[in-house]
Amino acid sequence: MVSTRIDWVREHCQLLRAISAEFGRTHPFDGLTIGTGIHLEAKTVVLLLTLRDGGARLVSTGNLNTTQPDAVERLRAEGITVIGGPTKDSEVHASYLDQVLAAEPDLILDNGGDLFVRYLDRPYEGLLGGTEETTSGRMRLEPLRGELRRPVLVINDSPIKQFAENEHAVGQSALESFLRMTNRVTNGEQVTVFGYGACGRGVAANFRGACARVSVVDVNPVTRLQAHLDGFSTPPRDTAIATADVIITVTGARDVLTAADLPLLRDGVVLANAGHFPAEIDAAGLIGAPEVAGTREYADDVLTLELADGRRVHLLARGHMFNLAGPRPLGNSIASMDLGFALQARCLEAVADGSVDATSCVVPVPGRIDAAVANSYLDRKYPTVPR
Repeated sequence: MVSTRIDWVREHCQLLRAISAEFGRTHPFDGLTIGTGIHLEAKTVVLLLTLRDGGARLVSTGNLNTTQPDAVERLRAEGITVIGGPTKDSEVHASYLDQVLAAEPDLILDNGGDLFVRYLDRPYEGLLGGTEETTSGRMRLEPLRGELRRPVLVINDSPIKQFAENEHAVGQSALESFLRMTNRVTNGEQVTVFGYGACGRGVAANFRGACARVSVVDVNPVTRLQAHLDGFSTPPRDTAIATADVIITVTGARDVLTAADLPLLRDGVVLANAGHFPAEIDAAGLIGAPEVAGTREYADDVLTLELADGRRVHLLARGHMFNLAGPRPLGNSIASMDLGFALQARCLEAVADGSVDATSCVVPVPGRIDAAVANSYLDRKYPTVPR
């Protein structure tokens, strides 16, 4: 019998395997339901099975355009309730989120703030709190602290998540996905990266490592200066667009690229978004622009816009997060996600056992959890040598 990619991932998630064994003894989630709205792929399967081993009942759905059928199949085979399947339709996705909340979960594991925002529209008794995976979600939830009034720990604000996953793994997966989806060369190509936060730094560094010439655009002049001193070109926005062979957005903002930018785009440019929400590139506006005479869709989630003047613009994943799109999407590396999901498991445990309270509403991971996860990882890399 041939083992699956999920089996491979589970074998290499050493932190989650150890936590799963511990949770099997301690059962921190006995009697609790955890509602999740997060990318459903191989590594998420391992996280959800870890929470189940802690006694949780799980009601789960995915995110837009990233749900993988084999992950859904495996979770259902393991007895976990999964709502819906792959979709790019925001209204369909919203109905899946509503079904998760209809189960009135005691804990929420959110990715982008969707579940917590919808909970505030239709609150119910018994929600203890939960976690938010992303910076995009934190930005949505911070103004809502006064309404939430529950512990919500933001995984992406952990320094471990910032350097292990965002700076290293996102850049690696963006490069891997570009090569996998387009099979185009990076050597000598001009790549423009919008955003120079942790994810943007990783994307820029990895494409530079692949022998591309990299420019960075950031609205913050201090961050732009940082990119310049890191050795990247930081020209004005329009120049960076007009000279690019590849443009990657990773800002967390809306409408970074719109139809108004079509006159600047050179023939053959590839547009890709590595941010969480499919709003950084206004795909609908680009497709519907009067300059676009037609489109051509390829099997590997590549859409070519054919402009009336003969130029072609290639859009990956229709502006959705392209490092979990295309043929056989892998996402971020196993080790980086093992670290991030170990933080998730420990933070949900802390909310469940009451060791964090409402004063920890939309705040970073507690330092003691960061330290425990870091030590657990390093202890496996550097075991004590017997004397």
